[in-house]
Amino acid sequence: MRDEISGYGLSNATSGRAFAAPLLDYKPPTPRGYRPRIGLIGAGGISEYHLRACQRRGWQVAAIADRTLSKAQARADEFAPGAMVTSDYRDLLLNPDIDVIDATPHVTDRLPIIEAALRARKHVLSQKPFVEDPAEGERLIRLAADQGVKLAVNQNGRWAPHFSYMAAAIRAGLIGEVASIDFVLHWDHTWTAGTRFEEMRHLLLQDFGIHWFDIATVFMGGAMPERVYASVQRTSFQTMKPPFLASVIADYQGAQVRMNFNAHVKHGQEDRTIIAGSKGTLRASGPGLNEQRVWLWTAEGEAEAPLEGCWFESGFEGAMGELLCAIEENREPSNDGASSLKSLAFCQAALRSADEGRVVTS
Repeated sequence: MRDEISGYGLSNATSGRAFAAPLLDYKPPTPRGYRPRIGLIGAGGISEYHLRACQRRGWQVAAIADRTLSKAQARADEFAPGAMVTSDYRDLLLNPDIDVIDATPHVTDRLPIIEAALRARKHVLSQKPFVEDPAEGERLIRLAADQGVKLAVNQNGRWAPHFSYMAAAIRAGLIGEVASIDFVLHWDHTWTAGTRFEEMRHLLLQDFGIHWFDIATVFMGGAMPERVYASVQRTSFQTMKPPFLASVIADYQGAQVRMNFNAHVKHGQEDRTIIAGSKGTLRASGPGLNEQRVWLWTAEGEAEAPLEGCWFESGFEGAMGELLCAIEENREPSNDGASSLKSLAFCQAALRSADEGRVVTS
């Protein structure tokens, strides 16, 4: 019996033939000369990463607003000394020197803030998920266009170094036509116990998983799945309210995307992504979001991508940087509201499937 038959094809034909990974444009974009004054609304936990990104890139945060004034002041003291602080976000919208609003509150609180900012003719970076109701998202997109300002969404996973490199490799045709994408995540999300997040039934798929619905849409070139099936389940030992196990299968024309989540893994955590195409395979893996390595396999051999940065640095720099570049170049940002609504539609199809126990067709 031939070796490839006896091994059922599970052999690495390119093993040992290393080559230099292609140099691809995957790093966060930076405006050439545009240096606006940024106003941050919401000084909660995620704001730290927004502010660190601005600090690293030298972007000026001129004002910070939070309903709890002391929280706004603490963020200003640490990241933006001299910035105006206020408990009323409308003070930022009335300030003619503020050009860009970075809106970080929870999605249910953020909608009126984004609308008011757009009406004040401020460019806006919205925290993800963009909206809960796609109709509201469409309305905000039209409002931004009518007001002549840019609206972007902080889908920061697009600039996570491993995801960004993989997306660039797909666009460059390095693995040919994509046939399958697999996301397998085993991590510990129990830090959300006792927080507002624990009240979300679909914490995994709706809040956390939106990153993977989004990056899958990017990998698939903006194409939407024809059919989606999703399932959620509680572990036998969890005390958290939301289900901490979830899986999603999405069928496209000639391709499939599969997601597997276990958010209650305290030991041996891993985050793995595999993209198989007609000419090659991309794989990324590591113990967490910020510790990822990427390999490329083609007929030429095997290569490891020389990545720099990490998700919680490059990702947040990229989301804001892309908005600033779009303003400077007078174009729509790649992370605009319209692209985020595609990701949201994919996510909501999965939520309907999980709730109704059926395949959802587009």
